[in-house]
Amino acid sequence: MTSRLLQRSLGSPDYDGIRQALRHDTSTPVISARGLEVRLAVLPLFTHDGRQAVRVSCTGLVGTDLTVSLVGVDEAVGNDVTLLVPEVDAPRAFTLEVRDGAGVIGSAEVTVTPQRKWSVFVVHHSHLDIGYTDPQGTVLRHHLDYLDAAVRLAEETRDWPDDARFRWTVESSMPAAKWLASRPAEQVERFNQAARDGLIEVTALPVQLHTEACSTEELYRQLRPMFDFPIRSAMHTDVPGAVVGLVDALNAAGVRYLAAAHNWAGRSVPYLHGGDKLTRPFWWRAPSGNRVLVWFTDTPHGMAYMEGNTVGLTDSYELADDLLPRYLSALASRGYPYGPGTFGWQGPDAPREPYELDVLHLRVQGAHADNAGPSIVPASIARRWNEQWAFPRLRSAVNSDFFEHVEERYGESLAVHEGDWTDWWADGLGSGARPLGYVRRAQSSLRAAETLHTLAGVDATEQISAAYDKVALFNEHTWGAANPWEDAEEGGDSGGLQWTRKSAGAYDAQDDASDLLQAGVRRFGAALGGAGEPAFAVFNPGTQARTDVVKAFLPRDLVPIDRPIALRDARSGEILPHHEEIVLPEEWPTRPIGRHLHAVVPDVPGYGYARLDVVAADAPAPEPVELGQDPVIENEFYRVTYDVREGYISSVFDKAAGRELVNAEAAAGFGQYVYDRYATAPHFNHMSGHVGAHDRTLLGDRAIARNAAVVRAERTVVGERLVVELQGKGVDWLRATIELHRGVRRLDLTYQLAKQGTPAKEAVFLAFPFAAGAPAAWELTGGVGGPEVARVPGSAEYMLPIRHWIAYEEAGLSIAWATMEAPLVQLGTIHMPYAPFPPTLEDEPGTVYSWALNNIWDTNFPAQQQGETTFRYAVTSGQEAPARRLGAQVAAGLTDPFVGVLVTGTPEAVDGYVTVDHPDVHVTSLGRSEDGLVVRLQSFAPEPVEVRVGLPGLISAQVSSGLRTDLGPAEVAGESVKVTLPACGVAAVWGICADR
Repeated sequence: MTSRLLQRSLGSPDYDGIRQALRHDTSTPVISARGLEVRLAVLPLFTHDGRQAVRVSCTGLVGTDLTVSLVGVDEAVGNDVTLLVPEVDAPRAFTLEVRDGAGVIGSAEVTVTPQRKWSVFVVHHSHLDIGYTDPQGTVLRHHLDYLDAAVRLAEETRDWPDDARFRWTVESSMPAAKWLASRPAEQVERFNQAARDGLIEVTALPVQLHTEACSTEELYRQLRPMFDFPIRSAMHTDVPGAVVGLVDALNAAGVRYLAAAHNWAGRSVPYLHGGDKLTRPFWWRAPSGNRVLVWFTDTPHGMAYMEGNTVGLTDSYELADDLLPRYLSALASRGYPYGPGTFGWQGPDAPREPYELDVLHLRVQGAHADNAGPSIVPASIARRWNEQWAFPRLRSAVNSDFFEHVEERYGESLAVHEGDWTDWWADGLGSGARPLGYVRRAQSSLRAAETLHTLAGVDATEQISAAYDKVALFNEHTWGAANPWEDAEEGGDSGGLQWTRKSAGAYDAQDDASDLLQAGVRRFGAALGGAGEPAFAVFNPGTQARTDVVKAFLPRDLVPIDRPIALRDARSGEILPHHEEIVLPEEWPTRPIGRHLHAVVPDVPGYGYARLDVVAADAPAPEPVELGQDPVIENEFYRVTYDVREGYISSVFDKAAGRELVNAEAAAGFGQYVYDRYATAPHFNHMSGHVGAHDRTLLGDRAIARNAAVVRAERTVVGERLVVELQGKGVDWLRATIELHRGVRRLDLTYQLAKQGTPAKEAVFLAFPFAAGAPAAWELTGGVGGPEVARVPGSAEYMLPIRHWIAYEEAGLSIAWATMEAPLVQLGTIHMPYAPFPPTLEDEPGTVYSWALNNIWDTNFPAQQQGETTFRYAVTSGQEAPARRLGAQVAAGLTDPFVGVLVTGTPEAVDGYVTVDHPDVHVTSLGRSEDGLVVRLQSFAPEPVEVRVGLPGLISAQVSSGLRTDLGPAEVAGESVKVTLPACGVAAVWGICADR
């Protein structure tokens, strides 16, 4: 009694209730007499001899033996019976009669209608949460055990009818790769044979990713070939959304099919944002024209990848026989098979057209749980089912079986949808702001590290890939335990253990990236230098030539600290002003001793360097000049004014355009810290999925930072800097650093805060109100979004998980804003974090709210976060500058900072290693192949473009779509090769160069 009481009281997954609702919704009351209620369901259930089924359920007369009949056709004894009638091709009337020993209780005329003859592909898999139900290592070992069992079950059922043979789909390929590396050769061959025979299928994604947390290169690398058999399909499970770049990445890996299972879990309301118009299956097309065939589970009750479990396919034949035909009937006659109130869905009875096809992809797991193992039950049910019934026909299938069937029969008649499929769970990224920031920095560092290794003649592919794998493990969707606030040693309460390992992975990835970057710098410097005086090769890892600041370290053992130096541009002989920050042994005995040099270097070529010679000077570098308490800084391009009383930037004035960039009338100030707390309780699993917010009632408190004080205002020969400290709720302290550099058309902003840990539901925003209309474009992983850019219907709208930049295109002036560590933004207003996510402020189209951190979730994501955390941003503007181009330019200052490479010799004064003649096409990194270089390209152009890629000494080249799986020859002319990139497309040039 206690367990039933708690289940019914606390809203646990109530399978009995869900199933009873399905029975009720798919039957019609036909007789009510003497306390007896009779309901009838005409079901898509056919015998091998050409009859179809009618189910009759009788309630109310307990202990009475009832005879139920369709007069003159069929009868049976019992309270729940199946009656058979000859198959009809048009509605046909019958007389239903119910009687007991005393005679007829009641009768009614009923109509039997034609039914579809379904083919159901039962896809058996285990949803991989690396964590959640147990510590990560335990989970992964269990999944390897599951593959042992899958191989055995596949062999044990080899003599079963083909449709019933046990088949297993490996939802995420990483366990398969680990299994193949850890099992004896004979067992590996058995696995490979099962894969060749179509009994086991390994799908493409190594783990289930928050794809919006991935960089474009990371996404492609996670799909690199790792197996001796072809990968035909992918599965994307649990996470309700994926980036548009996934389409191109899957195509590059030769994958045409994607089975998505969107777990809405109550926090997602796609049916309020066009999701009701998203028919399935459908073609998902990228701007490049590439496409994948998509099936997505469609159950608003929040257990999308357990559809088959819900209808009994993991329990028993009897339960499946009862429920599966009803489920198919519901799909054919109504938009959703379950109504409101079922687990995880508190929305309205969403309108939707019935499902149109007679073929279905139905996922099933071995138990009603994440990380469930394989079971013989689904295959056993299919075997018995097909012996009993002609239709629906059940096939124990691997994932791609369904897609091949659908493509062959319906391929070109299916709907096509384009654009980003924005993830409704992306807000969870803000629950681990500090490690997420480390990962995003690592993504940038790895690109520069691989490039420098490549230019030094070193193949670091293996180490780079290993570091990207660590990054991807952090971006894997399971960020914490089922109950993340607990700290047990096993099970779903192992929140402390799971987050310790998860966040440590992020820090490891950042360390690995930093180590690789340091090694790349040293190797590149050694390749350039020799014996001689010290110099710096200032390397630009961005594609376009630019003027920017470089920060480099000159060790004491190379040049004594007390010896004045100057930096001479070897190209022109000009002395570049520089600023020094000296590291003294008495202050930092545990760090390298020397001086950090800061200088603005003009016109450094993209993917090239300019040499700065370290030469003797007559006097030390100038000391900083204090600017006093007047909170204004400026350079040639901008004048920035800080309002100390209000605690935000009051003005960013563009001198060339004569325009103010800040909307002074906005609700929030520019760079203002906004702290929200919500009137919901922590430490209740899935609470946020059951909370609805239709106004601001649950906005318990909103506060801003106050008591601003200027702690530093200084001018150096490199630029001007203002440092302000403030106090605010949720933090011990908050520091804003505002910087302008001479000759650099960019405003740099750094916010550091000492976060207080609290389980209270909270969010931190930094506001950036621009004097502009709505943004024109923003960067996505593998694409570009915007108000006029298509999105898959049902995508999340109240928030955006961007990659790095947002750009505005105004008459005569464009503005661009970039973020480094914090990818989540809300545009125009701050929304409540509970469905349906109403706004809390009047809309201001030009305002960006950077959603820096939160702890909204009650499961899976960390329950609280604390510690010193850094968020960096940049702003620029330009007259008549295209928005996308300006966005990429301002982001480069954050993501592709100049690298100061110490050399002791005299390499060329300037050198370049790759050129691209289109400003919207970027080189993301250089890598090594077996016989040459790989130049990786990404286009931000909204249309196809043709570019020439120049590589000094280029002899021959091939071009692919990103992975070395579809190489095609390319014509080389004048040490360059012509490459055609589709809209927002990705490509790679595999080149052989002389003397490189």
